[in-house]
Amino acid sequence: MNSSVLPIPATKASVFRYFSRLRLLDILVLQGPPLLGAAFAIPHPSRHMGTLAALVVANVFLVTHIFMLNDWSGLTTDLADPNKAAGVFTARGVGRAELGILTTGLLITSLLLFSRLGPITLGLSLAIATLSALYSLPRLHWKGRPFLNSAVHLAGGILHFLLGYSLGHAIDGRGVAIATFFALIFAAGHLTQETRDYHGDAFNAITTNAVSFGPRRTFAASLVLFSAAQILFLLLALNGILPRALAALVVLYPIQILWSHEALRDGLTYASVSRLQARYRALYALVGLAMVAALYAR
Repeated sequence: MNSSVLPIPATKASVFRYFSRLRLLDILVLQGPPLLGAAFAIPHPSRHMGTLAALVVANVFLVTHIFMLNDWSGLTTDLADPNKAAGVFTARGVGRAELGILTTGLLITSLLLFSRLGPITLGLSLAIATLSALYSLPRLHWKGRPFLNSAVHLAGGILHFLLGYSLGHAIDGRGVAIATFFALIFAAGHLTQETRDYHGDAFNAITTNAVSFGPRRTFAASLVLFSAAQILFLLLALNGILPRALAALVVLYPIQILWSHEALRDGLTYASVSRLQARYRALYALVGLAMVAALYAR
């Protein structure tokens, strides 16, 4: 038996080491959609700083729970993946039972905080947690079911934006339309990640879209979704649902296409796709900042 999967008594230091390496950048990036949702729904955010702070803290706990649940569920396969083995939680001194307790505690704390923000917001957070369970838990494992795994990310992207939007506005067609832009980006990014993890998932017989249909086809599908997001973004801006000045941002998309071509030319290796992910995340962070600036200017 591999000693790496045996229970290991966790110490404060080992737990801290685990949290310090827990995809902190991804957790930070995923604060964007609900905060932008709140920005579109609350006319004067400066008057609601306490509510926004509660949203951020609750969402940090929820997103951290999602990543930890994925780590907890995927321990065996991650240990067999050379790109991930060194970073698994057991390698940092945290046992599987301890991680399960931490993961459950984060979810409960998150839901308690969301419950203070209203029943609609709480319901949305519960729906996101349910999608996470469907995706990660071994008995369900939608991660290994083509199309369903992408559907989880598409639905999760919509719910995540509406999480913030629900704080100041009833959920309506405008909110869902803007949320769909973020959902398409989220689902496209998931397909890009599946392309990055193709070799490890194939070795572990995890039937992701990339394993089922091939990494190049999955990468092409991700570009189709990214392109659909850009078209939707342009239409929303031209129709005044987003500030019209934001329509100019579509000129940035060819840069992402160029970066994607470079990753394809390099053979869609783990390193080349990881580099692409870092680049387009920075690009969409810029888009998010521009959206906030345009809202305040208007």
